[in-house]
Amino acid sequence: METPSEPRWLDHEERDAWIALESILMRLPTALDAHLQRDAGISHFDYLVLAGLSMVDDRTLRMSDLASFAGGSLSRLSQVVSRLEKRGWVTRRPDPTDGRFTIATLTAGGWDVVVAAAPGHVENVRCYVFDHLTRAQVRQLAVIGRRVVGAIDPQHPALVGLPGTDTGT
Repeated sequence: METPSEPRWLDHEERDAWIALESILMRLPTALDAHLQRDAGISHFDYLVLAGLSMVDDRTLRMSDLASFAGGSLSRLSQVVSRLEKRGWVTRRPDPTDGRFTIATLTAGGWDVVVAAAPGHVENVRCYVFDHLTRAQVRQLAVIGRRVVGAIDPQHPALVGLPGTDTGT
């Protein structure tokens, strides 16, 4: 019978970094959500769904790819897309290439919402994140983010690109 190994405790530097990251993970989405609710009447998750669709060719994605991009489950995405459909911002239909999948498409009205919300959202992202970092730190943040996401989900769109986007490669 094997004895359990000793936990790999965080050292002082790792603990400080973890607490800082955990604070970002908890506070940044809440702050961005509050601004989007106030300024555009949508949640941060709504914005991620609309923005994800706005960034791809034909403004259309499979729901599973959109869920991965937005960081939500298919059931959560389905509820949000239902709400966005009622507002006339998104449509859904079976994927014509494979009927087992459903695709979501951003409508002209949804595009208008993204275009109107994006400047304020980007300003808040700058205010909360990028205005406090050097260019070198921004590059480090990108590398760190990709490494952490890669450990969690090697197929995440942040690493492999959103399906339907022209990455120029």
